Amino acid sequence: MVSSANYTGCKTEHVEMTKDYVEQRDGGYWIAETRVSLDSIVYAFRRGASPESIQRSFPTLTLEQVYGAITFYLAHESEIDEYLRHGEDKFERLRQTTRDSDPAFYEKLKSARNRLPTKS
Repeated sequence: MVSSANYTGCKTEHVEMTKDYVEQRDGGYWIAETRVSLDSIVYAFRRGASPESIQRSFPTLTLEQVYGAITFYLAHESEIDEYLRHGEDKFERLRQTTRDSDPAFYEKLKSARNRLPTKS
């Protein structure tokens, strides 16, 4: 505890509180002690979802955990943005490798999609 005097001259005590809302494991960032990735929270936040809306999408998280994850992201934004870019690049390489491994299948898939009726 840290003691200080407030503006009235009365002595007050401040409790320093720390809590880790995000942890690194298995090469990624996760909401502490959960199976929810920080990626999921950050992408929703970037799309403009409110913390309350994000929490409804991840009912295993408390609103406090969602705010904690967003705070962590904002405090480490450049690092997390780079981590996300790296993941997106890795996904795109894997996607292209998969497409290249069976072009006939993906051509059939594309043809089938083109035959689907479009929404008006």
